[in-house]
Amino acid sequence: MLVAVSAAGYLYIKHLNDNITSVSDDGASTGGFSKDKAINLLIIGTDKRTGKGNEGYGDTGSVGHADTNILLHISKDRSNATALSIPRDLIVDVPDCPTEQSDGTTKVIAGTQNVRFNTSLGQDGRTPSCTVRTVTELTGIQPDNFMVADFNAVKTLTDAVGGVEVCLGKNIDDKQSHLKLSEGTHNISGETALAFVRTRHSVGFGGDLSRIQLQQQFLSALMRKLSSNSTLSSPTKLLKLAEVGTKALTVDSQLDSIGKLKDLGLELGKLNPKNLTFTTVPVLDNPAEKVKATVVLNESKAPAVFQAIKDDVSFTKVKKKQAQASKDAVAARLEGSKSAASEVRVRILNGGAPPGSAQETLSWLQNDEGVLKSENAGNAPAELARTTLEYAPAQADQARELASLMGLSGSAMKPGKSVVNSQGLPAITLTLGKDFQGAGVSLTTPTKAPDVDSKTTADKVTCAK
Repeated sequence: MLVAVSAAGYLYIKHLNDNITSVSDDGASTGGFSKDKAINLLIIGTDKRTGKGNEGYGDTGSVGHADTNILLHISKDRSNATALSIPRDLIVDVPDCPTEQSDGTTKVIAGTQNVRFNTSLGQDGRTPSCTVRTVTELTGIQPDNFMVADFNAVKTLTDAVGGVEVCLGKNIDDKQSHLKLSEGTHNISGETALAFVRTRHSVGFGGDLSRIQLQQQFLSALMRKLSSNSTLSSPTKLLKLAEVGTKALTVDSQLDSIGKLKDLGLELGKLNPKNLTFTTVPVLDNPAEKVKATVVLNESKAPAVFQAIKDDVSFTKVKKKQAQASKDAVAARLEGSKSAASEVRVRILNGGAPPGSAQETLSWLQNDEGVLKSENAGNAPAELARTTLEYAPAQADQARELASLMGLSGSAMKPGKSVVNSQGLPAITLTLGKDFQGAGVSLTTPTKAPDVDSKTTADKVTCAK
C-alpha cells in the first residue's frame, strides 16, 4: 500500500511539473528568490486572447502586452508586503533586451524611448524578461522572479477557489467588458471575474487608473479567499488549485518546478492580509498630450516610493519580527563619544556607487567637513548593495563621527578589525555601495513609508464606484 501511495504521489508531482510552462529570464532577474532575503516578484497580466471563450473580447490578434503589472515586495521578515501597480499607459524607456531564441542563440531586441509600459511585452517580439528589465530601469528594483497570467488564469483560478467576493457601490452594465452586476456584494468567478478586472469605462474616471483600483480590490478578495480556512482546510480545493495554478501561469526558468513554486508559496503564506498594502506608482497626466491618454512619472513622489521598497520599509503599521535586543544593539553603535573630524582617518572605496564617487566623497570630506586624514583607496573587492563603515573597537569614536557626517544608520556600521592606509597607519574603511546618492546626501534608511495618493490593505473590503 505504501509503495502504491508513494508511486501515485510521485506520478502526480510529475504531472504537475509537466503542467508548468516556463520561459527564460534571459539574465534579467536576480536569479531567483531567497528564503532569507526580501522577495520581489513581478506579476504580469497580458491581454492575449488565446484560450477557450476569449476570442469574443476583441483585439483577437493581440501579441499579449503587459497590461496589468504588479511588483510584489515581501519583506525580509515576512511581516508585511507591498503590491505596487505599474500603469500600462505610463510613459517609460524600454531598454535593450537580450533574448534567447528558439535555436539557442541570443538576439538583442532594441529598446525604445518614451513609449507605453505595456509595450515592454509582446511588441517587437519582446518576452517577459524585457518587462523585468523595464521595471528595473524604472524603479531601480530588480525582480527575483516573474509570473505571467492571461485571461484564462483569472477565470480558472477564481473557479478553483469557489469564487471571490467583491463589492460595487453602484449598478454596472459595461458593454465593452461585458460586466453586468447590481450594486452590492457579489461572489464572482469565471467569465464574470474576467469582466470585473477588465472593466474601466464604468468605474471612477473611466481610465486605466480606475481599472487598477478595481483590480487591486479583486486581488485583495482573492488573497482573503486563498488564506481562509475554507480553502486551506479543503484537500479538494488545494488539489484543484495546484492543478489549475500550474496550468494557468507562465513562470520564469527559476520557478519551473512544483518544488520551487511550493517554496515560494510557503513564503507568501506567512503574510497576514492586513499587512499587504496595494498602491500605485505615483503618476501625472502626460503634459505633452491635449487629449489625455497616457501618464508620466510623478518625479516628486515616485522616487521615495521606490526607495522605501528598496529599503524594505513597510507601508502598514506592523510590528517587525526582528528581536528588540538586535535593534538596540544597532542603535547603540551611534551612541557615545565622537572624535573631532580632523582625527578621523578613513580609507574610501567604491563598492558599486557610480564611477568617481570615491573621489567625490574624498573631496567633500576634506574641503567641506575637515576630514583631512582621508584617502581614495580605489575599488572594493566586491560590490555592495548598501554603504558600510568598518572599524575596530578602538576606532568607534571615529566611526560615529564619520557616520554622523555621512548620514549613516547604525546598521551600516560594521565592527571588525583595523586596517592600515597607504601610510601604514590604522584607519577605518568606508565602502560606498549601490545606495550611494552623492557626497553629502544622507544615507539613513527611512523608517516610515512616504505618503501615496491611494493605498488599501488586503483585509479591507471596498466598494467600487
